[in-house]
Amino acid sequence: MQTTLEILTHPLLTGVRHGFFTRKGGASSGLFTGLNCGRGSSDQQAIVTVNRARVADAMGVPADRLATVHQVHSPDVVTLKAGDDLAEIATRRADALVTSQPGIALAVLTADCQPVLLADRKAGVIGAVHAGWKGALDGVLEATVEAMRRLGAHDIRAVIGPTISQRAYEVGEDFMDAFLIEDPAYVRFFAGGPQGRPLFDLPGFGLSRLRALDVDAEWCGHCTYSDPGRFFSYRRSIHLAEADYGRLISAIAL
Repeated sequence: MQTTLEILTHPLLTGVRHGFFTRKGGASSGLFTGLNCGRGSSDQQAIVTVNRARVADAMGVPADRLATVHQVHSPDVVTLKAGDDLAEIATRRADALVTSQPGIALAVLTADCQPVLLADRKAGVIGAVHAGWKGALDGVLEATVEAMRRLGAHDIRAVIGPTISQRAYEVGEDFMDAFLIEDPAYVRFFAGGPQGRPLFDLPGFGLSRLRALDVDAEWCGHCTYSDPGRFFSYRRSIHLAEADYGRLISAIAL
């Protein structure tokens, strides 16, 4: 069984340990073949634990120092402090984590939504965000940057990891209307698709929100939907009528 992890990094975060993990190198099988780190999936929980332990090891932290939250597509952020119980943190309903504490790897799970890793290396502050369309529209990126600045960050850099690209993200008119009600200028993130339905540019929207905050931001350019050998994708699983789907993990640590 393949055990070599594939970890994507980005030069914008040079000097900070980070990784956007693909599905390669995990212990799961079947629909979840590879590195499925989703406790909310129907995969064997013991296998998910093995996968997460491999991620922690790659990040240079013990398995119990891989910090996650119970993601709910919200704008809510958890700030980790020294002595926090990470098992308790994992039950909190939120979609981002920030910290200035070394020895903790902040992690988020995705399967088309944007995983965003942020850092101010000099200030020693990091963040990790699960930013789907709803969380991004409701302000999870702004809330994360604000929480990092409260910890002393001022030169924040951010990278959006593998996410669904515009060419694969067909949406309905009501979806587009939710954005245009917020700001008519958001029409620039939509284009006409082959079926005459809008195609939404999720990473473009994320980059726009980050750059409006004076954050130096880039997207890695990988589409989760279009590369089944490397990435899990919720939307692809729906189109294939599969019973479930795996979750990718992205992590950052001081």
